Amino acid sequence: MNQQTTAILLAECPDQAGIIAKVTNFLTKNNGNIVDLEQHVDTADKHFFMRVEWQLENFSIDREQIQKTFSEEVGSALNMNWQIAFSDIKPRLALFVSQHGHCLFDILSRYQSGEWDVEIPLVISNHKNHQSLAENAGIAFHHIPITADNKQQQEQAQLDLLAKHQIDTIVLARYMQILSANFIDHYPHQIINIHHSFLPAFPGARPYHSAHERGVKIIGATSHYVTTELDAGPIIEQDIVRIRHNDNIEDLKRKGQDNEKIVLSRAIRHHLMHKVLVYKNRCIVFV
Repeated sequence: MNQQTTAILLAECPDQAGIIAKVTNFLTKNNGNIVDLEQHVDTADKHFFMRVEWQLENFSIDREQIQKTFSEEVGSALNMNWQIAFSDIKPRLALFVSQHGHCLFDILSRYQSGEWDVEIPLVISNHKNHQSLAENAGIAFHHIPITADNKQQQEQAQLDLLAKHQIDTIVLARYMQILSANFIDHYPHQIINIHHSFLPAFPGARPYHSAHERGVKIIGATSHYVTTELDAGPIIEQDIVRIRHNDNIEDLKRKGQDNEKIVLSRAIRHHLMHKVLVYKNRCIVFV
């Protein structure tokens, strides 16, 4: 086993005395060397959140038995919701995109440079614009056009591809189709979306034009997990850029798209590093 291989526990439970002691005692008595630990208590909700990472080298519990043993000795007694991930398992991402390619370009750049330790077996799109971009990166491109008449059939084709490639995370890199509840239910808190902050103030196909006419002073971007309520899932990452009085419409687009790329990349990284814990409809992000 690689000396640097770690296990990561994300956990939440009702707040009570002794939670940290119970978790760390479990790790210590089994020769677990803790390399990172962070906790938070929501005092209004009386709820506890924790992320702890420890090295697996010399850990006395077999890897395959860690979850069962932790549940029996710690998790069940604390009424805890928890999950354990391992650092040497590469996440497998699928990228969904429509016609705007700025987020896709950014993700593929980070992927090809080795910034993210991840596999990206496929890109799915309802347009052919970015087929060569995906294929030049060595990634299979699947053109799956969607209409009101074929939506159910085409989503099933997408789900079949995702299952075939053992995808665990989906990134909507400006994919301009609304996913059905059935599709979303297959990947709870595993679909990451990005959108700008112009809705609902500036709806329609030309939000930057409308925003420019109103003289907006900031442009924001939000990355969140997808739920059945449109653009209302738990927020992972947000940021803004400021707009000057002499910025034209193209400046707004450039600043807005740059911001979307950065916010989405941060959200993906948080997710890949197992730093996001979803509670109710919000994210606790340990960064």
